[in-house]
Amino acid sequence: MKTISYNLRKNRAIGELATLVDIHDAELLCLQEADTLNLPSRIGSLSLVRATERNRLGLAMYVNSERFEVRSADAFQLKKSLHDRLLAPAHERLLAARIHDRETASDFVAASFHAAPLTARNSLRRIQISAAIDELAAIGPGLPSIMVGDYNYPVFHNRLTAHVRASGYDTNFSDKRTYNRYLLFRGHYDFVTSTGFEINRVQTLGRGSSDHLPIMVTAQRHEALVPLAA
Repeated sequence: MKTISYNLRKNRAIGELATLVDIHDAELLCLQEADTLNLPSRIGSLSLVRATERNRLGLAMYVNSERFEVRSADAFQLKKSLHDRLLAPAHERLLAARIHDRETASDFVAASFHAAPLTARNSLRRIQISAAIDELAAIGPGLPSIMVGDYNYPVFHNRLTAHVRASGYDTNFSDKRTYNRYLLFRGHYDFVTSTGFEINRVQTLGRGSSDHLPIMVTAQRHEALVPLAA
């Protein structure tokens, strides 16, 4: 399963998505900082699942509807930073869906995530990540889950990895940095946390119009560990 995650930088990179999906044969597409009021219903071979409605910097998810059937999808508010309270860029920082995979006759949970900006503390972002993981567990108890997005967490990865592991999730970073524009802020911002999946590769794709680089996650279910969902 191939999933692309892309922070569009206030929707600037929207025109790149069809080519990205086509070139990389993506089956899921998770967006951050999208203009959700003007998103197309389809991007290449993928269909829009849902987008946030109250965000200035919105989240959206697209899936290959031939392979996947979306059983449910919802957006969630997470604990707000001071930046969120003052400027209100994002009321909802998690968009998640329970998806049925026709190829494996089983369900999983996928999510697009956008953590609080660097003006907030890493401790707040860890709280947001934990809350997001709890929401995923509520959507699909015991199901494999994969959450991609802009975690705004470029340093102190060891502490984050340990924190996520305590919730039963793994953290996988891409082969190259996903933000290179400013020297002081370079690092791996965009990555994946998952449970019940073997992450075969996280690849940083080429630079486009955004200040973030898109990533592509290639993942495979741990079939032996997870029972088939009804």
